[in-house]
Amino acid sequence: MNRLPFSADPRAAAAALVLVATAAPAQVADPARAPVEALDNGLIAIMKGGKKLGATGRAAQIAPVVDRAFDLPYMTRLAVGPLWVQATPAERTALIAAFRKLTISEYARNFADWSGQAFAIDPKVDARGTDRLIKTTLTAPREAPVSIAYRVRMVGTEWKITDVFFKNAISQLTTRRADFATVLGRGGPAALIEHINTLAEKR
Repeated sequence: MNRLPFSADPRAAAAALVLVATAAPAQVADPARAPVEALDNGLIAIMKGGKKLGATGRAAQIAPVVDRAFDLPYMTRLAVGPLWVQATPAERTALIAAFRKLTISEYARNFADWSGQAFAIDPKVDARGTDRLIKTTLTAPREAPVSIAYRVRMVGTEWKITDVFFKNAISQLTTRRADFATVLGRGGPAALIEHINTLAEKR
């Protein structure tokens, strides 16, 4: 009895194997995941550097990763809200610089040491219009997993992060905008620049 699921003719068998191989190509990772993968790798690296790098060293190491992974000007404008249009060009430049400094500082402060942490990126990428949502999980020994999602959009020829969602629900930009609105209402762009820089300098 022929137990093969195809003809015993070797040429036919070879042809069948080719068809099977070409019918199931290896899954290619969605390019929208690239900035999140770069950020995750950068964070693990500074965590492993830990106290040896120090806060200043961790900030210096993660800074170029943040610059490549995030659309900081766009995020700053969204976080500032309607009063962005009232800011002068010099104030806008200072706001973006302060927002960048805060982002870098918080990563250097919050990812200060490594004890087995790892990131896993969900292979499924969700569409949000022309944007994409990348879901990740941060795990650590003896700790509950933490879900972090990233909204990304195409900027030129590259995908960039435009928002971060803690537990896949709490928007970082929404939280910042609520905080910034109070400061803006009290003292305008100049007060907000000072406020963001003060937050960035916390240890």
